[in-house]
Amino acid sequence: MKFGKLSNIESVDFSLPPDASTNQNILATATQKEGAAKHLQFYIGCTGWSMKEWVGTVYPKGTKTTDYLRHYGQQFNTIELNTTHYRIPTLEMIAKWKDQTPSDFRFCPKIPQTISHRRQLGAYSSALTQFADAIQGLEERLGCCFMQLPPYFGSDRLPQLTQFVEQFPNHIPLAIEVRHESWFDTPNAASGLVDLLQKHHMAWVLTDVAGRRDVLHMQLTNRTAMVRFVGNGLHPTDYSRIDDWVERLATWYQQGLSEVYFFPHEPDNVLAPQLAAYLLEQVQKLSFVQVRGPKLRDEQEGQMSLF
Repeated sequence: MKFGKLSNIESVDFSLPPDASTNQNILATATQKEGAAKHLQFYIGCTGWSMKEWVGTVYPKGTKTTDYLRHYGQQFNTIELNTTHYRIPTLEMIAKWKDQTPSDFRFCPKIPQTISHRRQLGAYSSALTQFADAIQGLEERLGCCFMQLPPYFGSDRLPQLTQFVEQFPNHIPLAIEVRHESWFDTPNAASGLVDLLQKHHMAWVLTDVAGRRDVLHMQLTNRTAMVRFVGNGLHPTDYSRIDDWVERLATWYQQGLSEVYFFPHEPDNVLAPQLAAYLLEQVQKLSFVQVRGPKLRDEQEGQMSLF
């Protein structure tokens, strides 16, 4: 994930911004309609499973590439499924993914770029219907889809986004990530987006990255938080930032948050499982969280450990 990356992070203020003023009301309203959540359902995952560098730590020694997903699913309970950004999966692919993952696993497919990077967001093509038909084959393993809009997609294009949201199947969970500065340059710049997402029960992706602190808006629009966390090679601040996130998510649960999808990123994602393991350790200290995450292997002895 190159967006917002910095070569030097020494001057970055990594503290989490205050919550959006509307969060408590949005969560309270949703809780009244849906009922209080008994647990905070917490999903931890990376951005792919095809990582040969993980053999010996995340995957057992000698694991074949054809078995990577099966072992990934035993370690993590979700995935930021970037492969769907480049092509719509076939029914055969969907069936294979389901067969190789546990029942509590959730895929979070990325909206294809043939939709997210077209001016009308696929309004005049069959791509959205094809995508929706395909991913519905995941059935109970379908988590929250997400759409990453390109950096040039500004707030002036809210009408096109509105058209897309109104066409998107309302039974499929969706989170949306915007990046253009115009969504964040004034306190009310994204008010129309917030209203739109809240109305359609969609989430606004929270992106925590060193070089674009503005995109860490801390605005909730439903009872789901999707956090895309970009670390810096397991720098000490990666861990302190995780601590802050766990505390903030615990507060949001007390206010009505019901589920979290948390995706740690590291350079080339080689070290992402180590940060995920640390996140798991901190989250497991909370009695109200239902979670499953990685227990890494010692490369020399093959023993399971957090670090």
